[in-house]
Amino acid sequence: MIVIDENKIFEEIKNRKPTSVSLNGPDGILNQVQEMGLKIMKRFGIPAYILADTTWGSCDLNSNGAKVLNTEILFNIGHTNSIPIFEENVVMIDAFDDISFDRVIPKCIDKLKGKTVSLITDSQHLHQIQNVKKTLEDGGINVLIGKGKGQLNDGQVFGCEFYPALETKQSADANVFLGQSNFHAAGLALSTNIPTYVLDPYFNEIREVTEFARKLEKKSTLAIYKAAEAKIFGIIVGLKEGQLSKLTALNFKKEFEKEGKTVYLFALTDITNERLKNIKGVDAFIQVACPRISTDNQFDKPVLSTPQATALLKVLRNEKIDGYLQIPHWL
Repeated sequence: MIVIDENKIFEEIKNRKPTSVSLNGPDGILNQVQEMGLKIMKRFGIPAYILADTTWGSCDLNSNGAKVLNTEILFNIGHTNSIPIFEENVVMIDAFDDISFDRVIPKCIDKLKGKTVSLITDSQHLHQIQNVKKTLEDGGINVLIGKGKGQLNDGQVFGCEFYPALETKQSADANVFLGQSNFHAAGLALSTNIPTYVLDPYFNEIREVTEFARKLEKKSTLAIYKAAEAKIFGIIVGLKEGQLSKLTALNFKKEFEKEGKTVYLFALTDITNERLKNIKGVDAFIQVACPRISTDNQFDKPVLSTPQATALLKVLRNEKIDGYLQIPHWL
């Protein structure tokens, strides 16, 4: 069950005395966010709006939605990181999953005993990482936890940010991701290029995602070489607050124009195949909003992320692109 740090929410409201607040969180905990909104309204007698658009992380807080509603505080729930407040009106609230790993840990020991693993997790299970480390070590596995950097705590990864895993990859035989998210684990496998397993307490299994990640990499690489044939590019800037990479977009515009390409500049909040179908006369796109948009979704035309676009420039210049995804941050 997801446990939200409601005491922090209540303290913020008591101290700041807002006339209204808004809340959001990942789709998987939206029901709990709704219940928290009810608690706030009953306890404090103020409106608590649930921003029900999808929020993918600290790059996608929808603080603009809170400003449109004129709410003094936006509580973003469930994206634990090392920065508690991003903007004056945005407060990050922890939400932890209290499910136990005790039943599934023996399966991990059976598979990886005697190996050295890098232990990694996401926000919801970060509080359990030290206990799992000790139990795995007691079972004969050597466990490393890489240091966090920027927004990341030790042993934590985002969908596009992998600093702790890159720190340990030279010493680890494999990555072990605590949780259920193939999304996070696949990015982990791609960025480190070592075997990666999900230790899933929900299905009580340990599963390898290395092959799944290789398929994503093949798809990404194919898109790069398809885009190499393009003459007209559309470069897309994301309109979400943490995805507004205008300087990166303008730099790509300059570099691709040097290669003789025609470049349009676009801006979108949600980058989907359906939206891109409305744009005519463009052979390939580069989006600098979120790298996982390109690796994890299907598009009719090549839609490259920042690492893919950087690799494409190398292709156009007859340079090698080996390991283009093996970097700690895909932006």
